Amino acid sequence: MDDGFRGLELTNTMTRRKEKFRPLDWRNPAVADADRRVRMYVCGPTVYDFAHIGNARPVIVFDVLFRLLRHLYGEDRVLYARNITDVDDKINARAARDYPGLPLNEAIARVTSATADQFHADAAALGCLQPTFEPRATAYVRREDGHDMIAMIGALIETGHAYEAGGEVLFDVTSMPDYGRLSNRKLEDQQAGARIAVDAHKKNPGDFVLWKLSNETEPGWDSPWGRGRPGWHLECSVMSEALLGQTFDIHGGGLDLIFPHHENEIAQSRCAHGTAEMAQVWMHNGFLQVEGRKMSKSEGNFVTIRELLETDRFGGRKWPGEVLRLAMLMTHYREPIDFSVKRLEEAESALSSFARAAAAAESSAPGEAVLAALCDDLSSGAVIAELHALRRSDPAALRASLDLLGIDVAAWHEAENRKAGRGDPDMSADAIDAAIAERLDFIRAKNWGEADRIRDELLEKGLQLKDGKDPATGERVTTWEVKR
Repeated sequence: MDDGFRGLELTNTMTRRKEKFRPLDWRNPAVADADRRVRMYVCGPTVYDFAHIGNARPVIVFDVLFRLLRHLYGEDRVLYARNITDVDDKINARAARDYPGLPLNEAIARVTSATADQFHADAAALGCLQPTFEPRATAYVRREDGHDMIAMIGALIETGHAYEAGGEVLFDVTSMPDYGRLSNRKLEDQQAGARIAVDAHKKNPGDFVLWKLSNETEPGWDSPWGRGRPGWHLECSVMSEALLGQTFDIHGGGLDLIFPHHENEIAQSRCAHGTAEMAQVWMHNGFLQVEGRKMSKSEGNFVTIRELLETDRFGGRKWPGEVLRLAMLMTHYREPIDFSVKRLEEAESALSSFARAAAAAESSAPGEAVLAALCDDLSSGAVIAELHALRRSDPAALRASLDLLGIDVAAWHEAENRKAGRGDPDMSADAIDAAIAERLDFIRAKNWGEADRIRDELLEKGLQLKDGKDPATGERVTTWEVKR
């Protein structure tokens, strides 16, 4: 019997161990082969501001997993939902600040539309595929098919897991015996460690909001509990169930979402549906810091994806999306990452060397070692090392492997040619690479005069060379950029 195992192993935050991935549909004899699907949900952006580089990490990580699942199971057998949160108090505040003269609903629509459009542009520039579904929270507050937030709240109240108090509907965390299992937090410890100042209407300090009333200046929907709006945690529980079912294969997001967001999603979903689990596998990517410090506006190192792509505020230059993507994949997704100019330079150097080897090759099948590393809990560091090996041995497999990672090496090479044309219209990227290779031969022969001559000739054509070492192999490499 085909249990769906294709060699993929993933670390499950819930069990705290690496497990063989066997999709639920393949383990259910009631599901016909033609109907089997792998189903994945990832928490998406709250669209009140442009996405920062930390937001880019889960977008890239789970895009790689999406691509890998499609490779293993077939493109039409993988369903990937990534939501957009378009109802939130931060959105309300931004709308009131930026459009003080407009009716609130119109102001909110402008904020969410512009921010969502920018997020889509950023994700595309980073080489990410569109998910199968991209639900917006506002479309799931009330629906004719009953897969909505108001219906789930009603089910939770009816089964004794939620209650009305103080103008809100709250989830009763004590109604779920194993609440806190994902984050490994015991309920009694949460109660004992709670701050003294707890809302008087709550039964327990850890109870969280499912529905809150809206005043006349806030967005709201009519409900049995008054005109109001949903709590943030509720949104993902409803959208995932509506699109992927009451229980699905993979739920992903950043480490910062484990508690309270994902913990509360689990509580709502399991208690509303009476299921033993919400998702079979929970995956979380590690934190990101910038140049060795936690990213924050007060530190002055808060940088958006758009700024990296379109301005020179980080390292004095713009960075291509392919470089940002490869830089993000140089560290295993579960490990913390230090995002720095040096890291970007290393990624750009590696990408240029890959392009020189593979841009003209016909794509074949990904390298077996690359595929094995990806199937080992997305071990991207090992993948990068294997890419360097393929660069020397199998350019066709290198190109296919880069395609699997979401890096279009041919497009990168074409962009390099365009960039070269800005320095000297008659000098292509291939010609520049040939000159650099000749210079490296002179350096190895210790013919410094000829090496300097080539460097100076390129500089006269508006091309600046930069020498360094390949971080994976230690080999001397040279990159170039158009001199400003």
